[in-house]
Amino acid sequence: MKFLKNTLALLLALSFLTPSVALLSGSEQANNNELFTPPLGTESTLPENGGDNSGENGNTSETPEIIEPSPTPTPEPEPEPEPEPPKISYAQYIRCTGDSVNIRSGAGTGFATLGQAEKGENYAVVGKSGSWYQTYYRGKTAYIYASYAAVLSIAQSDNTEIERVIKEGYKLIGVPYVYGAVRLHDGKGKLLGGFSAQKFDCLSLIQYVFYKGAGELLQVNTRTQVKQGKHVPKSELKRGDCIFFTNASRKHLSGIERIGHVALYLGDNYILHTASDYARIEKISSTRWGYYVEARRFI
Repeated sequence: MKFLKNTLALLLALSFLTPSVALLSGSEQANNNELFTPPLGTESTLPENGGDNSGENGNTSETPEIIEPSPTPTPEPEPEPEPEPPKISYAQYIRCTGDSVNIRSGAGTGFATLGQAEKGENYAVVGKSGSWYQTYYRGKTAYIYASYAAVLSIAQSDNTEIERVIKEGYKLIGVPYVYGAVRLHDGKGKLLGGFSAQKFDCLSLIQYVFYKGAGELLQVNTRTQVKQGKHVPKSELKRGDCIFFTNASRKHLSGIERIGHVALYLGDNYILHTASDYARIEKISSTRWGYYVEARRFI
């Protein structure tokens, strides 16, 4: 009986001890879990193989940073090639270097003499045959020996009409000047009787070459002709423009009444005109520039 009481007392004591053991075990488990719980405000420090959302390498469920590939750079366009400068053609002229050089009808001393070129006079070159330059003289093809000539060049216009007008002027070099020579037409295209291509004054020469070379109808005197075409500033003169000058007898007048001469501009300070003796190509002197009034462009 005494043994039974002792046994019951022992069992009763054990029943009070069991919950404490259970509580202790739960506390220890809680302490173990604290090893894997990150402090607030910090990232998780779970082991690589921990967590339910670990990937192949044990990464956490946090969305990985996406690194976009760098855009392929757009190639810079190839620079456009610079346009080639326009090719410039040149008209050639000869200046006589000797006195009274024979101008012949053919390329040789056996041909007839058409006239004589004085030192410093200029002629257009339209060809060459051996040692002879081919040119024009008084409306005919003529030749000057190369040993008595020096060559100079002037840039041509890119306007073919202008070059045709100038070529008509070349043919008249050497034609005598006659004051008041009959004009080719009346200013409206009606041809006039008594006209001769072997005598010109300054105005009739300009009227003739523009009609023959480009079909342009210019007036019958310088004071009306200067009203035609387009005004060109002196600084913008081009080959083929016409320059109007005054002269000693008219320079005291005003307006267009001052105008007493006209010449065809060739470029590089050269003109083709006829003055007191015959049609010629010459450089504009400082004296003539002093008589300058204005310039007009007809083409």
